[in-house]
Amino acid sequence: MILVVDEGLNTLLHLHQRRHVRAERGQHGRGSNKTGASGEDARLPVPPGTVVRDVTSGAVLGDLVENEQEMVVAKGGRGGRGNARFATSTNRVPRIAEDGGEGQEIELELELKLLADVGLVGLPNAGKSTLLSRLSAARPKVAEYPFTTVEPHLGVVSPPGDDLRTLVMADIPGLIEGAHEGAGLGIQFLRHVERCPVLVHLIDLSSASPLAGRVDTIRSELEAHTAPLEHRPWLLVGTKLDAVNDREAILGELADAASGHGVEWIAISAVTGEGVDGLLEVLFKMVEEVSQES
Repeated sequence: MILVVDEGLNTLLHLHQRRHVRAERGQHGRGSNKTGASGEDARLPVPPGTVVRDVTSGAVLGDLVENEQEMVVAKGGRGGRGNARFATSTNRVPRIAEDGGEGQEIELELELKLLADVGLVGLPNAGKSTLLSRLSAARPKVAEYPFTTVEPHLGVVSPPGDDLRTLVMADIPGLIEGAHEGAGLGIQFLRHVERCPVLVHLIDLSSASPLAGRVDTIRSELEAHTAPLEHRPWLLVGTKLDAVNDREAILGELADAASGHGVEWIAISAVTGEGVDGLLEVLFKMVEEVSQES
């Protein structure tokens, strides 16, 4: 069986009901000492970012990230030998033959970790999906209630008037306190930001709850995750600026929260477009800087 990366896929849902995959069996030998035809390989398409594990040992067998990258995870059995192979000078037509060998069997776990330049994180209903819809052709579901996003979405983003430069942005479902332990939609989505070199922490400026506390909640979840996310470059972005009455006060809180964590901040409205172009400039700069350092 061969796993093949297909960049046209972005989920593993097409494999959800395929519990067993078996390659075609080779054909029997034919007359005139002809070898039987080999069976067709079982080729299984997977999206970029698929991590392959052996269920029995727990070992990571591969990390498939490049389009059309292939990985052989189980080999077919050796072909058998017909009676002609056992002929001797005294036994021209032996009545014995050798069966073919069994092919390999393996139980795999496939885990998808999205490949994106920028990961959008934040509490539920922080405006992540709205921002992705504004910046790209992606159309994640948008509504005013928690956990609207129940699976990650990817969007390709370009700066205004420049279609040659692009970055991939991932909208990660909202995190809540205890997400690293599985609370809410938690840990199953935190893994998707492990591959994002830059994180954008979105915070709803129109919410009445203390802004600093909400920032600290998300930072704590990222720091508690098994992968080292706390040192990832990140930007604090205040959203829903159009719904704020006392701008001076809330922007002061945003600036204080960013200063407390030693990061830059910017306030935007994905609805009106205010601050969005400036946000893109900062993000492209951050991604380029990370790329140069790596």
